[in-house]
Amino acid sequence: QKAGDFMTYEQALAAIHSFPRFGGSPGVERVRTFLNDLGNPQEGLKYIHVAGTNGKGSTCAILASVLKQAGYRTGLFTSPFISDFCERIQVDAQLIPREALISLVEETLPVAHRLEESGEALTEFDFTTALGFLWFARQQCDFVVLEVGLGGRMDATNVIGTPLVSVLTSISLDHTRILGNTVEQIAAEKAGIIKPYGVTVAYGDQMPGVLEVFRRTAARQHNRLLEVSSSVVSVISSNLQGTDFLYGGLALHLPLLGEHQIKNAATALTALSVLQEQGYSISEQAIMEGFAFVRFPARLERLGDHPLVLLDGAHNPDGTRALAKALHLYLKGRPLVGLIGMLADKDVPTAVQNLDGLFRQIVTITPDNPRAMPAEELAEIWRVRGTRAIPAKNREEGLKRAFSFVQPGGALVICGSLFLAGEIRPLLLRHMREKVGLSAEFE
Repeated sequence: QKAGDFMTYEQALAAIHSFPRFGGSPGVERVRTFLNDLGNPQEGLKYIHVAGTNGKGSTCAILASVLKQAGYRTGLFTSPFISDFCERIQVDAQLIPREALISLVEETLPVAHRLEESGEALTEFDFTTALGFLWFARQQCDFVVLEVGLGGRMDATNVIGTPLVSVLTSISLDHTRILGNTVEQIAAEKAGIIKPYGVTVAYGDQMPGVLEVFRRTAARQHNRLLEVSSSVVSVISSNLQGTDFLYGGLALHLPLLGEHQIKNAATALTALSVLQEQGYSISEQAIMEGFAFVRFPARLERLGDHPLVLLDGAHNPDGTRALAKALHLYLKGRPLVGLIGMLADKDVPTAVQNLDGLFRQIVTITPDNPRAMPAEELAEIWRVRGTRAIPAKNREEGLKRAFSFVQPGGALVICGSLFLAGEIRPLLLRHMREKVGLSAEFE
């Protein structure tokens, strides 16, 4: 770029994506150096820090929604994004404006390049995390709900000091190449967010060995550890509109679908009670409204009713198990069509096994990602299991064919990868707007 030329949004994204996905040496030191050069924007903020294999995104969405309803200026940092990179950095449910992202990139890029020259190579996530801290500091957030990118101990978000509360959601096997091959090893990485003299909230119903790791780490860090049981909430009803449950005497409605969301709700409620203990005012009204207004795209998201369309980004064994359970629960006996695309480096055989027997017909597509499994190969895996499956050439054709297979009373389920969900979601919304005049609820 010539001096005096302003970046476009596309150029800003290209600059962000030009950093490598994984760095040479894991650890937070290079992020610390980078943030130091930027004036340590992370230091004046109050955090709720959330790690886990599954459920961390939903838990973050619930927490941020309640804190916003309680009148606090609330930052939310999550990954990955579904349709727009700006989803990763939000304040009060507003995505960072594109212009703001561009100017932050323009401001920080020279600093990052200077670091690189001195031999400190930042990763894409390091850089994005720093952009988030800068935005939240300048927006003068009261709280930041900070979702760990990968693991915990070595994650860029772990540069922060002791948060108001550390939250650990469900732990299972994912990213084993990087985090370790046993749930204990993975739990130890996640437990890296337990900081000295803090409070930690951990979901209690974990695989054997996980809580032991949390207890040991908490003791070592002089932390008060609260182990959450699902029994703190009692479910009244669960259907395609969401889940209704009682918490103490409070009747709550959560629009997120699936039984696993009860765990996330219980975990979020416990974390909120810690904030209340610390003197922050969070009324019952704020909790009720915060829960009712939660939106979390591409997690068992209902995107239409005629026909019923569900969009889900689950891509690891735990996620596909939760999806299968939800489909059994809500759609038992209804003829289902699957539109499925997956990345080849995920545990595809287990995902297929978990969803086996649910679909009458499957259409496969190749997600737009270098690590994608070709549609033909994925269709073959399903055919071997005795399910009718055909590969589609592209997204548009896949969507068209999948819709053509849906029978009266049936449903279309789009799943297999968050990348696929992100590509399909805007197409789907457009398709449905043209077809039925989409109700505002799905916008």
